[in-house]
Formats: sequence, C-alpha cells, structure tokens
Amino acid sequence: MPMELLAPAGGPEQLKAAVRFGADAVYLAGPRWGMRARAHNFDDEALGEAVAFAHAQGVAVHLTLNTLMYDKDIDKLPAYLRLVDALGVDAAIVADLGALALVRAHAPHVAVHVSTQASVTNAVAAKAYVDMGASRLVLAREMTLTQIAELRRRLGSEVELETFAHGAMCMAVSGRCLLSSALVGPERSASCGNCTQPCRWTWSLVEETRPNLPLPLEADERGSYLLSANDLCMLEHLDVLGEAGVDAIKIEGRNKGAYYVAAVTNAYRHVLDGDDPQEWLGELEATSHRPFSTGFFYGNPTQNPGHAEYARDRLLVAVVNRCEPVGGGWLVEVTCRNKARTGDELCVLSPRHPVRRCVLGPVERLLPEEGWVAAPNLSVNMERYRFVAPFALGTGDMLCV
Repeated sequence: MPMELLAPAGGPEQLKAAVRFGADAVYLAGPRWGMRARAHNFDDEALGEAVAFAHAQGVAVHLTLNTLMYDKDIDKLPAYLRLVDALGVDAAIVADLGALALVRAHAPHVAVHVSTQASVTNAVAAKAYVDMGASRLVLAREMTLTQIAELRRRLGSEVELETFAHGAMCMAVSGRCLLSSALVGPERSASCGNCTQPCRWTWSLVEETRPNLPLPLEADERGSYLLSANDLCMLEHLDVLGEAGVDAIKIEGRNKGAYYVAAVTNAYRHVLDGDDPQEWLGELEATSHRPFSTGFFYGNPTQNPGHAEYARDRLLVAVVNRCEPVGGGWLVEVTCRNKARTGDELCVLSPRHPVRRCVLGPVERLLPEEGWVAAPNLSVNMERYRFVAPFALGTGDMLCV
C-alpha cells in the first residue's frame, strides 16, 4: 500500500487547497481542543460542511483533539464527540488518555489516532494504546528511521504508523513546551494550542554571577536563535520512510495559508506518485520556510541558531474561478489576492501538472454596472479580473509571481 498523504486544513480555503492538490486525508480542528487555536478552525456547521466536501472527493477527515486537557475541557467533550460521530469524522487525534476513553465511549464510529504529543517511542507503549482502541500512532518526532523500523518489526501490522514529513519543528520533545506559558502567561500555553513561539525569539546565554554579560551563541548580524529549529523536509527520502514501515506522512502547517498547503501537498503528491523529487524541491524552496533539514530521522540535530526569519520566493496573486477557450488561447477569470503587473511572468500551480509559466497579458477588471473594463494590472484584493492565457487552467488553480 502506498503511504497516505495527510495535509493541514487550518480553515475552509486551506481545506479546498489540500483536497484539490492531492491529499488523501486532511487534519483540522474544531473551536476547542486543537493545538492550533489561532487557525481559522471549524465551528459545528463548518465541520459538517468540511466532512461532506472532503468525503465527496474521497478524502478522509481527521479531527485534532490533542491539547493538554483539564477537567473543564474533558467535561465538554462527550456532547461534542457525539456530534463528531454523527457528522462522519473519520478519526480523532488524541494525546490525553481521558480524551481517548471518551472518543471510544461517545464516538464509536470514529477511529482513534494517538497524537505525536503522546511521544510514542517504543512497542510496549504502542501496544498499550492499541489495547485501548487506537488504530494509528503518530510517532514522536524524535525517532530515527532505524527506531521506526524496529518499532514496526515488533508491532507487525496491528497498528498504522504516521509521522511528520514536512514543516516546522519544535525545540521541545514532541512539542510539549513550557516556554510560552512561562514567559507570557498560562493563557498562551503551547500545550493548549496558544503558543507564542518564544523559541523563535532572539536568545543569549547568561551566567548567574555575570548578569550583565550575555553570551550570544553562534550569532550572526541578527542575533542568536539557539532554540529555533530548522524546518523538516523529507521529500527526497519518502522511499526510506516507506521501507521503515510508515503508513502515513503528515505535512505540518495549520497556521499556513492556502498557497503553502497547495504547493507542499502538490509536491509530495507528485513524488509519491513517482516523480523525481529533484523536480519538486524548487517548489518547496519557493514557499515560506526556515532552512530545511531531515529532522531526527538520520539522527541529526534540527537547531539552526543563525536564522530566525522565513525565506519566501513566491507570492500568490490570484486564484482561478473559471476558464474557457477564446480565439487561440484561454480566457481565464480569477479572484485577485495580491498585486501583479501586466508583463509579469506567472507561475501556475495545477494538480496533475508540472509547474507551468505564462506572461500576464492585458487585464480586464469586473466593475459593478460597467462590466469588464481594461485595467493596468491585478491590484484590488478579492476583486474579479480576466486575461487570456496560452493554456487551459482549472478552477482553483493558483497563480503566483
């Protein structure tokens, strides 16, 4: 069986991008209990719509319920889980044993996936979770390929193994960090989904008896970021993940925009389907990211003390609404997302295609009561424009500069 590709859906737009660009499953959150509390999460009505939309495209929906849970959180779970079960959510991702027990009791049709927050690293722990009803384990990010292969050997095929393959990494063990709550306050707890990312701040080392003598470590002109981890990228190593016994790979990024989700999902989909990863690494480099690494899979550290800011080479300028043949080309209507000038070379992101390029030709803008009028460029966010392209585009395709 090929590995399942699991993509993040921080909101409805990201959900559509993940589904369109090749995810086998998406993971998302409701208004509570998810580790990305500041994403555009799904209320009850939106969750039902998301499940119906994903299922219509043959895509599974995994719901994150993996925050640190207190009694006030657990008390409200049963009613929510009954709704989740009725809506047809495919799996719940849990870290808390109480949450796991409640999913089994109140959402019997929903599979239990144990979150990476639980830091599963050995077969005894894995079997204990299986005995409690788990069908999949999202392994601790600290595991090497050798350790994953050994875990698979000991478990056989009785449980699925999932691991992160791409995205931001945390300096704490499997993301269980106290820095945010300690420095900002309990309301910004990382383990409750409200991390302020203090590991990305500028840090220095201070010895107790010399408080006025901070010692920056491996600093560059911007300072030192000794707690900040490199991003993970395993695009070139998907074959070894499969050989180690991994059933599903996950893309991190529920706080990222739709273009990021589309571009990264598209790259991993193409490589899983047989494309050369070298043909798609450039697309990942063009998305917002910190320097890439292979995380802990080969035993290498993931810290990057000299860098804090994202690199990004590409900007989403429009999303395609419709396309129809006209003359010797194709008339493309788009919704503007960022400014682009006539004559700019556009990169076109489409499912099932390599990245294509075309030049933005003469542009028309749709104005109320006036119809289509000539415009100098794409400029007004969320306004509708049209131009002629040399090839056909599909609804939902993304245009970037």
